[in-house]
Amino acid sequence: MKLACWNVNSLKVRLPQVLQWLQDNPIDVLCLQETKLTDDKFPTTDIEAAGYHVVFSGQKTYNGVAILSRHPISDVVKNNPLFDDEQQRLLTVTIQGMRIICAYIPNGQAPDSDKYQYKLKWLAALQNWLIEQQKTYPELALLGDFNIAPEDRDVHDPAAWEGQNLVSEPERAAFQAMIALPLVDSYRLFEQADKSFSWWDYRALGFRLNKGMRIDHILLSTPLAARCQSCVIDRAPRKWEQPSDHAPVIATLA
Repeated sequence: MKLACWNVNSLKVRLPQVLQWLQDNPIDVLCLQETKLTDDKFPTTDIEAAGYHVVFSGQKTYNGVAILSRHPISDVVKNNPLFDDEQQRLLTVTIQGMRIICAYIPNGQAPDSDKYQYKLKWLAALQNWLIEQQKTYPELALLGDFNIAPEDRDVHDPAAWEGQNLVSEPERAAFQAMIALPLVDSYRLFEQADKSFSWWDYRALGFRLNKGMRIDHILLSTPLAARCQSCVIDRAPRKWEQPSDHAPVIATLA
């Protein structure tokens, strides 16, 4: 079983890339973030033609999440029932007995902004939702764009980012609270190359100079972590023409 997440930064723009990537990669479940499409505009037909079931929750211009699966999808929950929110950022489903949660966690903008406070409230509500879900589903995976670099080694220049959103102590504490549930950062189960990132700014030759961050994550409950054989970041799509600024992350389970 291969699970993947990918912030595509507009599915309308990057649908051909997603379809090509799925053709090249035998993925069972793909969680997408920042689809930026209202539900009536979602390319269901194209995705089903590629052999995938799909559920989605979107809005115009911003946010939006979707889950694609080669296996039937059931028990769909859109958004977080424990958090009143108009933004479409969370999608929870069951696939082959596994609870899959696709999350696009808010960026937060800056620690002195209202958006940052919204991010912290959103993360606290997500924590409560995860606790609730784990009561029923021992096999749980949380995938998506967390907009959090958990450690300094996940940042190309920690000193330059000190005190900013994505790396601030409250955000990292929220990430560690999820780890304590427990959930396991699947990428860190394995030896990885230094300066391994999943996001690079479009500006200032960010990708070419590898000035990135690891902010896209796959967290696994203990039973799933025990089955995890590998976790990798696929940098290849970031080299394509008109790419997303994020790269897919893939976890392989026995």
